[in-house]
Amino acid sequence: MMARRNIALICALCAAGLTFCPSCVDAQTSAGEVAPLKPSQPSAAAKSGDGQHDFDFEIGTWKTHLKRLLHPLTSSHEWATYEGTTVVRKVWDGRANLVELEADGPAGHLELLSLRLYNPQARQWSLNGASSKGGSLSVPTIGEFKNGRGEFIDQETFNDRTILVRFVISEITPDSCHFEQAFSDDGGKTWEVNWVATDTRVKGSEGS
Repeated sequence: MMARRNIALICALCAAGLTFCPSCVDAQTSAGEVAPLKPSQPSAAAKSGDGQHDFDFEIGTWKTHLKRLLHPLTSSHEWATYEGTTVVRKVWDGRANLVELEADGPAGHLELLSLRLYNPQARQWSLNGASSKGGSLSVPTIGEFKNGRGEFIDQETFNDRTILVRFVISEITPDSCHFEQAFSDDGGKTWEVNWVATDTRVKGSEGS
C-alpha cells in the first residue's frame, strides 16, 4: 500500500487502505490522471506539526469496498472489485500501527498487511506493505499528512521500467476514508490510478 512484488493500498492501506497498502499485491491492483481530492479538516496533531498521531482516526474495524486495475500501465480498463474487512491496531501509542485487510471478489482473495512507522525527526511516515502470498515487506512509501490529506511516494521497478508510486489518503471523517494508489512512468507528469478503496467504520469499533 505498490517492483512486481510491491504492487497492490495498499497501500491503505493503504488502508482502509487500507485501504491499504495496495502496492503489495503482485499484478493485483480507470486509467487517467488523478483528479484533485478535497482536503478534510486537519487534526490537532497536524496543526501542531507533530504527526505521530496522524493515523489515530483509523484505529478500529472497517468495511472495505475496493477495486484494482488488473494490468497497470498497459492502457487496460479491466478492473476487479472486492468486499472485505480492514482492522487497524495502534502500536507504540500511535507512533506506529498495523493494518490487516482481507477481501474477496470474482478475481480471488486478498490478504494484505501494512506496517506504518512514524519518524519523529523527519515528521514523516513510512508505509510498509506485505501480502500473505509474498512473505516479505515491500519498498516503503514515504510521506505525511497536510490539510487532512496524506500523500506517500516511492520509486520502484515495474515491467523493467522505473516508475513512481503514489498512495493518497483523503476524505477523512470519523466514520469513513478514501484511498487511492497511482503509478507514473513519465516522472510524475501523468498518473494512472490502479487501486481505489473506500472504508466505512464498523459501528462501535472506534479506537482510543
